[in-house]
Amino acid sequence: MEQRLSDIIQRLALKPHPEGGFYKETYRSEGVIGEAVLGTSYSGDRNFSTAIYFLLTSSNFSAFHRILQDEAWHYYDGHTLHLHLISPDGVYTLIRIGKDIVNGEIPQFVVPGGYWFAAEVPGEEAWTLLGCTVSPGFDFRDFELTPRSTLLEHFPQHLQLIERLTRVD
Repeated sequence: MEQRLSDIIQRLALKPHPEGGFYKETYRSEGVIGEAVLGTSYSGDRNFSTAIYFLLTSSNFSAFHRILQDEAWHYYDGHTLHLHLISPDGVYTLIRIGKDIVNGEIPQFVVPGGYWFAAEVPGEEAWTLLGCTVSPGFDFRDFELTPRSTLLEHFPQHLQLIERLTRVD
């Protein structure tokens, strides 16, 4: 598995992502939405849309974070991904992204903007290759990777999950 994973990372030119895993931006629209149209949540203009490859392994989770925009996740290859969501009012949801549709997995899911979310690949020596599409286009100004203690202040009912899927305190 390690050689195949290394080949995928190399062939797709993936690099480490700040939240965990590996990524490469594959699309950024030329069209731009002006800040005045986007509203007060945004500072600056944004492209219409962006897309990335995103690869996670069972030893490298995607830590809890949130962005302003909706983010569509698309399954490509590998094992099932567990996507953990916490809504702004604290409701937890587990989404299983994969190809086993008959057993409850789905190949695509949209995380609503403003939700906290983390992802992991259960099992040992497992990996998942996905795509993520964001609209308006992703910008690191819209990305928040907050300390564990801050999440626990807001969502103490999810203590074990937050402790397991955060790195920063």
